[in-house]
Amino acid sequence: MFGGIARRYDLMNTIMTAGMHHRWRRLGVRLTGLRPGDSALDVCCGTGDFAFTLIETVGPMGSVTGIDFSRRMLEVAREKSRSNGKPVDFRWGDANAIEFDDDYFDAATVGFGVRNIKDTGGVFSEMARVVKPGGRVVCLEITQPSREPFKSFYGVWFDRLVPTVGRLVGKHDSAYTYLPSSVRRFPPAPALKTIMEEAGLKDVGYRLLAGSIIAIHWGTA
Repeated sequence: MFGGIARRYDLMNTIMTAGMHHRWRRLGVRLTGLRPGDSALDVCCGTGDFAFTLIETVGPMGSVTGIDFSRRMLEVAREKSRSNGKPVDFRWGDANAIEFDDDYFDAATVGFGVRNIKDTGGVFSEMARVVKPGGRVVCLEITQPSREPFKSFYGVWFDRLVPTVGRLVGKHDSAYTYLPSSVRRFPPAPALKTIMEEAGLKDVGYRLLAGSIIAIHWGTA
């Protein structure tokens, strides 16, 4: 499914978020506490936008690796890297079995991807394992809004309009019908905080954005 929407993924993200997803990723990078020369891992990297924001922060002396299960998403990410000159190491990888040693990275991120993996706790356990003690793990994800009028707006936008736009833009409305159902199955922000703590992360906190439609979580390895 994700391979089928890879070429239209960036356009749909911009449409669905009114371009706000870039701002949310920049906030996520700030919460990592990364500095020039550091190393970072972006899990479920998709077409690379989070990873590219990370490389802007760690600079030419630092390094960023992006892993994803979808090879077509990775193809798009690598094309973008060649075009924008931001040298991210994009490679195929399983978020539940990250192929790096313990305490390898200074920080790790996951953006709009962890809800697509059945073993949510396992993803955070792996991210905590590969991050050095004291490093940050940051998660950016869609969540079910708890505030009105955003709660009502969410129902109309994600259940009706997003699948229609997906069909018009890329003829993959099924992928965007999947989107609201995946969010409904995903733990709400307080429960996700608990999952991250049970995965071994400390000082876990979260913030709701965009009227509680987006949640950003962070914790320390």
